[in-house]
Parts: sequence; structure tokens; C-alpha cells
Amino acid sequence: MTRGDSPVTGDCAVCRVEFLCVFAALHEILRVQKLGKNHDGYHGETIDIRAVLDEIVITAQRNRWISEIFHETGDCKWIALHRAPISITDPQSPIRIYISAGIHGDEPGGPLAALKLVHENRWPENAEIMLLPCLNPGGFTTNQRENAGGIDLNRDYRHPKSAEVRAHIAWLERQPQFGLYLCLHEDWESHGFYLYEQNPDRKPSLAEKMITVVKTVCPIDLSENIEGRAAHGGIIRPILNPLDRPDWPEAFYLISHKARQGYTLEAPSDFPLPVRVNALVAAVNAAMDF
Repeated sequence: MTRGDSPVTGDCAVCRVEFLCVFAALHEILRVQKLGKNHDGYHGETIDIRAVLDEIVITAQRNRWISEIFHETGDCKWIALHRAPISITDPQSPIRIYISAGIHGDEPGGPLAALKLVHENRWPENAEIMLLPCLNPGGFTTNQRENAGGIDLNRDYRHPKSAEVRAHIAWLERQPQFGLYLCLHEDWESHGFYLYEQNPDRKPSLAEKMITVVKTVCPIDLSENIEGRAAHGGIIRPILNPLDRPDWPEAFYLISHKARQGYTLEAPSDFPLPVRVNALVAAVNAAMDF
């Protein structure tokens, strides 16, 4: 990619890799309305995922993160980034936070939010961060939810068929337990931002804090029913037994094996891309404000 190229295609030509709406003005965000583009699927902006991932790795390394490629197919690379805590009171128990994005190739907000988070570098000093900025780079090359083989990776974590999910699970098995997970998503049908909370041990919830911060930059979906589940103020707290479901999303694997508290964040795809990115970034920052 040359210096003048843009990683964003479609209707968001102003979003270059170096900025990616990092400096979007708040007054512009607050004036947005639904675009009305998404009918029977996502029809919004697309991104050059290779350019985005290259910029994420360069920016992360500049900020002293360690990068690892844990899977590779052709010119698509699955990247894991690690940031060690700067200062911790108890070396035996750092706060470990896992963040993932881009498991659906028609949800560009997640990888761009990952870039903005790495660019801003505003992490708690006592936190160890594991960031996987794109779990489905192949899907982004064709702007489709599934991988190149037509598998929805976010339904493949119980009996994995895809090489991508098998590689991801193998990577997860090598990691320590996480205190918190955050999965960054978009929903092309939603009326605003919302989130799922999994918190079986009833730890202090972060959901309301995230919603409070996000609503300053993005509308909240206040529907009483979202995706067939009861919702309140943009928060879904499903009562689920993962063993009852044959097709696990990533979040089910995480709550069953790697963490006891986590959130799936859903930005509204029918709003401009900078709004979605800022919503996801705001939610992540609110969750880490401890």
C-alpha cells in the first residue's frame, strides 16, 4: 500500500489507515442517522483488511507490543498481539483482558476499532492485554460473514470444522485464564448499539457502564427484544447452558474454558462507519476503566 492509498472502500473514502476516524468530531457523530442501506444483509463500507492489519502490527510494535502469527493461509495471516502490564501490585495475578474482532468478514468496525485502540494506547498499567484484531481475514476479502469455505466461524467453536477456529482454539489453550473477554461485533439489523453479558459468577457488572459511555457517541438499541432475546437498555443477559447448544460462538468457548466474565459488543452496521468504530472503542475503554 502506498502512502496515498486508503484501507477503506465504498462510501467512507475519508477514512484513511492513518486516521480511521480517530479524530472524528463529536458533533458530527451526534448528528448521524441510520443510512437505510442494509436490506437482507450488510451493504455498507468495506476495508482493505491486509492494510489495516499491517498498520495495526506496525503501531503495536511501536508501542512495544509483541505480535505473533498463529495461523496462515495464502497471504492471509491470523495475528495475536500481546501487551505486558507496565505496573502491577501482585506479580502473580495480573489482570488479563482478551479482546477479539473481525470474526465476521462483513463487520469492518471491529478491526478498525482494534487499530484505534492500539493507536491511542490507553490501557490500564496493571492490565495484560491479548488482542486478536481479525479472526476471519479471508471473509473480509469478499465482504462476507463466513470464511472462504462458507463456514460461519462464530458457530464453529464446539466441534470445529474450520482450520481457522482449530488454530484459534490451539492458541487459546496455550494462554493463561483471562479475567475478562470482549468480542467486538456489528449487527446490520440493529437500531443502535447493544451488548451481551455473560457473568455466571455474578461479578460486578460492566454492562451499564459501557452503555452509559457509548450513548454519548452512538445511539443505543432500546428494543425490549433483540435477536429473539429479552433486552433492557441495550443489555442482553441470556440465561444459557452452553452444553445445550451444538453450534458454539466464540463467546461460549471463552466462558466455558477461558474466562468467567465477558461481553459481546454489537455496533449498529446501518450507521456510518466512524460511529460504529467509536462505539466499540468507547465500550472497550469503559470496560477497562478500573
